[in-house]
Amino acid sequence: MLSLILQALFYSALRCSREMLSVDDGSKNLVRAINNRLSALSFHIREYYWVDMKKINEIYRYKTEEYSTDATNKFNIYPEQIPHWLVDWIPEKGGYLIGNLQPAHMDFRFFTLGNLWSIVSSLGTPKQNEAILNLIEAKWDDLMGHMPLKICYPALEYEEWRIITGSDPKNTPWSYHNGGSWPTLLWQFTLACMKMGRPELARKALDMAEKRLPVDSWPEYYDTRNGKFIGKQARLNQTWSIAGFLTSKMLLENPEMASLLFWEEDYELLEVCVCALSNSGRKKCSRGAAKSQILI
Repeated sequence: MLSLILQALFYSALRCSREMLSVDDGSKNLVRAINNRLSALSFHIREYYWVDMKKINEIYRYKTEEYSTDATNKFNIYPEQIPHWLVDWIPEKGGYLIGNLQPAHMDFRFFTLGNLWSIVSSLGTPKQNEAILNLIEAKWDDLMGHMPLKICYPALEYEEWRIITGSDPKNTPWSYHNGGSWPTLLWQFTLACMKMGRPELARKALDMAEKRLPVDSWPEYYDTRNGKFIGKQARLNQTWSIAGFLTSKMLLENPEMASLLFWEEDYELLEVCVCALSNSGRKKCSRGAAKSQILI
């Protein structure tokens, strides 16, 4: 569950640490190591974690048991792993970063925090970031419902729930971390929207939350597929629910503050990332090629 979230937060931490370093003889090796790690992580997530309609169709036609350096199916993913819900759910003009990727296994669920923070930190490309917001807008009823925002979609149910959660009574389907709705995610959503020039989406979510949160005494999370009920074990008057709402409101009222909290694309890192692909037989890049985002 936490793979994409941890990678996005780690990427942000690396970018923060690089900003705090003054480049001199004593730190240049450390800066170089950070840049190399950023480039490698950026390439890996953008290239292998991204799914949209085109990518799903590619996976659908994968050949398995490929082991050479030229293999298309590098992680030996079986096409039968594509869940039935995904084919009908993903929109034509949207996409997202999957929750986890391991040899022979992909977790296709949509994890909200990981995708939002990938936008904020520029872990995703500008086109990918735009597609994530397009998906959220297209699937508004599923991801927002009556209370923004769904922590992940869809929930684990039936045998999956019993096997993966161990029949955890707190993480029943559409509750808590298994598809619950968490108001504290509002501020990350607002920040991502403002970075991508889509503040109207954030206002729409904020207006929805403002009608319920004060009346419901600022609960920790909401339950059910559409977030209709206060969570079964949700604590009330939660600081992070209040802070998420107030931060969203302040960011929308003071757009200049938002720019202090997100990162733009670093084209030097992107150039290193793309040039590294030449070892695998791909087209060698220049700075101009890097700016054209040939990773998509």
